[in-house]
Amino acid sequence: MKLRISLLIFTLLTFIFYLFPPTTRADEAFAVDANVTYKVEDNGKTIVTHDITLENLFSTLYATTYTLSLENIGAQNISSANDTGEIVQVETTQDGSRLNLKLLFKDNVVGRGSKRHFKISYENSGFATKTGEVWEISIPRLSEDSSYRNYQVTLLVPNSFGQEAYISPQPLLSNNIEGFKSYTFSKENINTTGVTAGFGEFQVFSFSLAYHLENPLAINSQTEIALPPDTAFQKVYFSKLEPKPSEVKIDGDGNWLAIYKLTPRQRIDVDVVGSVQIFASYRHFPRPSQEIIDRNLKATTYWQSDSEKIKLLAASLKTPQAIYDFVSTNLKYDTFRVKPNIQRIGAIAALENPTQAICMEFTDLFIAIARAAGIPAREINGYAYTENKELQPLSLVNDVLHAWPEYYDKDKGTWIPIDPTWGSTSGVDFFNKLDLRHFTFVIHGIHDKEPYPPGSYKLGSNPQKDVYVSFGQLPEERNSTPEIKVSIIRNIPFMDTIYDIKVENPGPASLDNLYPTVYFDGKEHMREFVQLLPPFAIHHFQVKVPFSILGKNTPDSIKITADRAEADLSTNKVQVVTNSLLVLSALLIIVVIIVLVKLKKLKLTKIMGIIASTYAKIIRKPS
Repeated sequence: MKLRISLLIFTLLTFIFYLFPPTTRADEAFAVDANVTYKVEDNGKTIVTHDITLENLFSTLYATTYTLSLENIGAQNISSANDTGEIVQVETTQDGSRLNLKLLFKDNVVGRGSKRHFKISYENSGFATKTGEVWEISIPRLSEDSSYRNYQVTLLVPNSFGQEAYISPQPLLSNNIEGFKSYTFSKENINTTGVTAGFGEFQVFSFSLAYHLENPLAINSQTEIALPPDTAFQKVYFSKLEPKPSEVKIDGDGNWLAIYKLTPRQRIDVDVVGSVQIFASYRHFPRPSQEIIDRNLKATTYWQSDSEKIKLLAASLKTPQAIYDFVSTNLKYDTFRVKPNIQRIGAIAALENPTQAICMEFTDLFIAIARAAGIPAREINGYAYTENKELQPLSLVNDVLHAWPEYYDKDKGTWIPIDPTWGSTSGVDFFNKLDLRHFTFVIHGIHDKEPYPPGSYKLGSNPQKDVYVSFGQLPEERNSTPEIKVSIIRNIPFMDTIYDIKVENPGPASLDNLYPTVYFDGKEHMREFVQLLPPFAIHHFQVKVPFSILGKNTPDSIKITADRAEADLSTNKVQVVTNSLLVLSALLIIVVIIVLVKLKKLKLTKIMGIIASTYAKIIRKPS
């Protein structure tokens, strides 16, 4: 969609003009200044006003008509008026996809430097649309043949749309005016790309994923699948995971891996259903360790950061912005390579074949150059929504997903997602602010292709579609309450008792900054720290309850807490005291007997006889 402005000018000439017809073009005879305002209302309808001034550049020429051509733009309630408020007649004609608005001027504005000022207004319902939880606005760019001396665009967005999530390009000015956010752009800003913007705190997608697992062996085996994880820009809510995994763990890149144990020749289908909340700004999220950051600087099969060609580029580019600009400018998207099972060629081949790139090559080249420049970078594989048919991921049909890179910003302490592929194909800035349409499935940093994303776990020669994503709403239940389960590992008389404590997250969402705490008689005995516990994951730890004579150091009560969950343990202190008394009594009897024997008050042979007689009575069977 673009805005095409043209001048159809009928001229009235002096006697000299009739004798000597000029060869001056209409757009060279008049200077055109335009201020265009796009005022978006609460319901998404946009009122567009073109405030136009025509200045005569010749004394013998003046305008009698002006035509505003709208390319692929619908217009309703069209009106026009001059600077005194007098209505100007407008004739509308449709020429294919172009709507022409022709203004007919009644008066003559003659003389060089003379100006004609007027306004054209119309309404349109297509500039602002609500997708999911986000209002998205797209203002058309100018056509290449538009000729303006000055051109300025003002975008007014109602505060009811929420906070700004992203806007491209960056406006010259921005402020608040009577319930609206105001953004001002120059001709240079929007001459090539137009304006794209999103408003809202977050977007929500619903997803349904299927994984098909098989154990071809005659022995038990174990396999794992990658579930969509939380990141600094997204939070995942699961409403269904069947069957339940035996374990969920987090790998070094932050992937959530569900572990399944399969019996010989067993096949199972795992169904995962849920929602994901995509945030406009990064949120508090665990920072990677220095070890992980360092591992995201290494060369791999597809990220050849140790190549001399790559290192030479890295030395000249140096910054993430410069690398993004280079990749998005030099690589060209090849729509013919967008197909299932396409061969991945890696960074070096992408550099050598710049016209044969798809999202993998844009991503691989950025990562390789960034790593060579000392900037930690990694790949995201997932789903990204676009209306562009040529760029839509084949997950809509064949479960082929989109790829985009992230680089680590040490000052912000987080991974920043960017999309050089979409930057190249759209001209929109996908470096300074990513949109709310990118949904992470897996993260590749330590490894450049594992774990495999949803849609990769298929069986048979005619695999079905396994990835479904659509705009959705947040689920009603979004908070997880941990469950505490206790089992005894060791319970032997006169020894410390050892308990195994399991803090389990039953879902639907992850638990972060969890502090499982053990209290002995109301006082804190020990505390664990769990930075992030994914849904269906379990955190294990042990509690040792000391044995002591007469229960002196054995607590009367033990309580375990984790967030809002609590569990009480029985210490069997009465049994401990009873056992202690029995032991002490036995020891006392033994001591007394020894003393009596020493004092010859009691003979040892007599004691042995009593013991033997008692033993015989116990084991004697009735006749």
